[in-house]
Amino acid sequence: MPPTIITPSSGSAAAKHLTSAVTKSEALSLYREILRTAKAFHWCDEQNIPWNTKLKAEARKEFEAAREEIDPLIIARMLVTGRECVREVQRKFNEADKKCWERIQRDVNRGAGGDGTGDGRGGNFRG
Repeated sequence: MPPTIITPSSGSAAAKHLTSAVTKSEALSLYREILRTAKAFHWCDEQNIPWNTKLKAEARKEFEAAREEIDPLIIARMLVTGRECVREVQRKFNEADKKCWERIQRDVNRGAGGDGTGDGRGGNFRG
């Protein structure tokens, strides 16, 4: 049997599922995940606007633009793509964060001067 292409007018159960409350729930879940991820971007851009504010506004704009979409295949594609993008951003952020912490730990260990204090001041200053 050849593969079936789901179209909004086909009336199939799959097409109805893609336009149901489940899809709205998935979209809301994705939106919340984006907002949670954006919280981690606390630094500012060149105009001194926090990146988390810009990312939240952009997410809102994208979701509002997609609100009018009725094609279940396009909706499903947007949800899958959005989820993949969020996961990729989270992965890259976590990698960069890990590298930063490793660098900090290296600098602290290097600055300890081998005196065992581990205070990062190299044992030269006792304040």
